Amino acid sequence: MTGGVTMGWMWVWPLLTVAGLLILGYVAVRLVQSKRMSSPTGTGPSSDSPARRILDTRYARGEIDAEEYHHRKGLLP
Repeated sequence: MTGGVTMGWMWVWPLLTVAGLLILGYVAVRLVQSKRMSSPTGTGPSSDSPARRILDTRYARGEIDAEEYHHRKGLLP
């Protein structure tokens, strides 16, 4: 008699497992995206500003030294 009752609920565990894996994957993707956006390496949205590109170009050409580059980069929004 109990076999019939438990067999009716057998479909719940695979469904919960799939739902849990989907939620875990979603959370992992969101964490990676948020870290990428706040990364100080210049991959965030502030690295696309014209002022930042000019500063990067001046540093690459040798017009300013590393100390001045980091100082000015800290002043940019």
